[in-house]
Amino acid sequence: MGANYRWRLLSLIVLVGLSIYALYPTMRYYSLSAEERDALPAEQVEGWRDDALKLGLDLQGGMHLVLELDRSTLRDTEVRDAMDRAMQILRNRVDRFGVAEPTIQRQGEDRIVIELPGLLDKERAVNLIGQTALLEFKLVKDANETQRVIERLDRALAQQIRLDSGAQADSSDSLDMEFLQPLLELLPFWPEMPFDGAFFLEEDVPEVDELLAKVEVDSILPINTQLHWGQTYETYQGYRGRVLYVCDRKAQMSGAGIANAVRRIGLDPTRPNAAGVSLTLNSQGSRQFRRVTAQNVGRSLAIVLDDKVSSAPRIKERIPSGRASITGNFTDDEARDLAIILQAGALPAPVNIIQEMTVGPSLGADSIRMGTRAALVGAILVVIFMVIYYRASGLIAVVALLLNLIFLLAALAGMRATLTLPGIAGMVLTIGMAVDANVLVFERIREELRAGKKVRSGIEAGYSRAFRTILDANVTTLISSGVLWWIASGPIQGFATTLFIGILANLYTAVLVARMIFDGFTYKGQVETLSI
Repeated sequence: MGANYRWRLLSLIVLVGLSIYALYPTMRYYSLSAEERDALPAEQVEGWRDDALKLGLDLQGGMHLVLELDRSTLRDTEVRDAMDRAMQILRNRVDRFGVAEPTIQRQGEDRIVIELPGLLDKERAVNLIGQTALLEFKLVKDANETQRVIERLDRALAQQIRLDSGAQADSSDSLDMEFLQPLLELLPFWPEMPFDGAFFLEEDVPEVDELLAKVEVDSILPINTQLHWGQTYETYQGYRGRVLYVCDRKAQMSGAGIANAVRRIGLDPTRPNAAGVSLTLNSQGSRQFRRVTAQNVGRSLAIVLDDKVSSAPRIKERIPSGRASITGNFTDDEARDLAIILQAGALPAPVNIIQEMTVGPSLGADSIRMGTRAALVGAILVVIFMVIYYRASGLIAVVALLLNLIFLLAALAGMRATLTLPGIAGMVLTIGMAVDANVLVFERIREELRAGKKVRSGIEAGYSRAFRTILDANVTTLISSGVLWWIASGPIQGFATTLFIGILANLYTAVLVARMIFDGFTYKGQVETLSI
C-alpha cells in the first residue's frame, strides 16, 4: 500500500474527526430535554446552542412579518435612503433582541420581510419592530398653567356637548347642563396635580379620550402647548390611574443625543426592584442636557417616547454628567426592548405590518418529523436497492453515502447555516445524486469485468471512464445551485446551500472515498472476483 493511499486515508480520518467535532454541539443540544437544560449551567447550554446547527422558521416555529414603509411623508427620491436606514435600524433591533439566525430582506421598493425563528411572543415582536421610537425631552407646564389649560378644555367640551344636545334634545333637557363640567368632574383630586399632571382613574381614561375626540384640542390649547398621556398607569393614595401631562410643544432635545441605552434595576428610588433604562448622552446631547437642566431647575422634564410620557422627573439641579434615566412600571422585557429601540435609533418613517404569520412549535416539530421521515425512507430504500443489486459493492456505496451526509451536516453546522424544510429536500436530492454517481461507476466496472479484465484493472478502468460523466453531472448541478443561491432568498436559498455543499461532498465520497475502500481490499492484487 503506497504513500498516496496512506495520505488519502489520513485525510479521511481527519475530515471525519473534524465533522464529529463540528456536530458534537448539535447532538448535545438537541438531545437534551427541557429538564436537562434547566439542570445544566446556562453558559454551557448557551455555548452548545450557539455552535449547534440552526433550525429555520419552518422547523422550530417563529414569526414571519412583512413590513411596508409609510411613504406619505416622503418624496419619491427619499424612499430608497429611508429604506436603507430602516433596514439597518431593524437589523440592529433584531440583533440585540437575541433571535438566532434572523432573516431581514428587502422586497420591492418599500417592503421588508423579517423572519424570527424561535420567537413566539407575537405582541413583543410587533412592538419591538414596529415602534417608531421618537424620543423627545419636553418641559412640563407648572401646576397653575396646567390647571388653566384643563379648565379651558373643560369649558370647550361643555360648550360642544351643549351644542350637540341642543340638536338632539328639547330645551328642558338642556337646562340640566347649565353647570356641566365634563372633564373636571372626572378628576378625583382636582385641583390637586399628582405627578405634575391631571390624574384620571383607570376606568375613566376611555371616557376622557372620547371627550377629547369631540373637539379640536390643538386649536383650544395655548400656543406651544401639547397634551401627552403617561405611558403607564400610576398609583396615588391607593387609586390607580393615568396622568395627562400638559407639556411644551417644542422639545428641548431629541433622541439623536443618545449614545447608549442600557436596561438597569433600581433607577427609581420609589421602586427599587423595578427595571428602567439608563441613558448615556453623546457630546451634543450632554451640552443640551446641561443647558436645559441649568435653566429649568424646579420644573419637571418629561421624557416622551412616541407621544407618551415614560417618566417626568423633577429637575433638582444642573446635571453636567450627560446621563439620564427612564423609569416607570416596566417589566424586565419592556425595559430591555426600550433600550434596544433607543440604542438602535428611530425609524426614518413609520412602518406598517401588512402581513404576519406565526408558526407554532408543534407545526415546526411536525415539519421536522415528516422531513426526517422522508429522508430516512428515501435513504433506506436506496440502501436496500444498492445492497440487493450490487451486493458487497453496494455496501461500499452505503458507507460513502453516510459519510456524505455527515460531511454535509458538519459543513452546515460549521458555517452556522440554517437548516430549513427545503434544506432537508436538498439533502434528499443529494442522496439521489450520490447514488447516481455510484451506479455509473459500478456499471462501468461490470462492463470491464465482463470484457475479461481482472478485478483491480476493472475497478481502475471503471472509475477512470465514469469520472468524466460524474464530473459533468455534478458540475452542472453545482452551477445551477450556485445561481439559485445567488438570486433566491429565504428557504430557497437554504435549499441551494444544502444542495451545493452536498454535491461537493458527493464528489469526494463517491469518487475518492469509495475508490479508496476498493483499493484497500484489492491492493495486493490477489482478489479474483468482485461482489458487484
